[in-house]
Amino acid sequence: MTPPTIAPSPTARPPAGGRAVGVIPARWGSTRFPGKSLAPVGGKPLVQWVCERASRASRLAEVCVATDDARIAKAVSEFGFRAVMTRPDHPSGTDRVAEAARALEADIVVNIQGDEPLIEPALIDELVSALTEDTRWDMATAACPIRTEEEARRPTVCKVLMDKAGGALYFSRHAIPFVRDPDRAPAGLTRWRHIGIYLYRRPFLERLVAAPPCMLEQAECLEQLRALYLGGRIRVVTTEHLGLGVDVPADVAEVESEMRARGLIPAGPPKGAT
Repeated sequence: MTPPTIAPSPTARPPAGGRAVGVIPARWGSTRFPGKSLAPVGGKPLVQWVCERASRASRLAEVCVATDDARIAKAVSEFGFRAVMTRPDHPSGTDRVAEAARALEADIVVNIQGDEPLIEPALIDELVSALTEDTRWDMATAACPIRTEEEARRPTVCKVLMDKAGGALYFSRHAIPFVRDPDRAPAGLTRWRHIGIYLYRRPFLERLVAAPPCMLEQAECLEQLRALYLGGRIRVVTTEHLGLGVDVPADVAEVESEMRARGLIPAGPPKGAT
């Protein structure tokens, strides 16, 4: 089906390529896992895995880490990537990414979560293509199908609704769309789980971080709602890949198990582990 004609966004750039740069926000003071960025996972610091995976995306001209901590910056430099020092008082990763992006040559800024050591390079490439090839969109992000009703009802899982052109209509912690009559639910209804990777055209990123939080954002605690409130057009790329993040120390074992299954690290504990 041919997507409907939509006027280009006033902040959009022509689709003649555009330089895309990946920025990984990494702060030391994680509430649930202090120093998480440098936590050893499979014999490497967590942030090193993220850098190396992201650097395999062919559409990224550069990958760097935005941090407020000299220890993280030193480690990033030692394993061969660029670190950009940022202020320590940013309220969100988006603000940290925006500050770092001002020191970079980029038309498109890719905010890559620093706790996703198995991020798919192909997904990053597909998201970059969504912006470089279509001027309708100010941002891009991703979503995967929700498989169970329990997952749909879990408030820690962000859901997204899309229009027929693949644009985001709304994000919520609630199970959307609400099914008023379960006995008459539409056949084939799929709910979508939002995946926290964001791509911004540089002008829209600056507009976003300059605006105060809106009521929807404050109610749901979802900063992407600020983009919709400002009239931003967000392309949602669907994927089967959910990813596997490190939120608390206990998650490390699960991630290492998946890495072993994929042959990314040897079977058994990593070398040097006790």
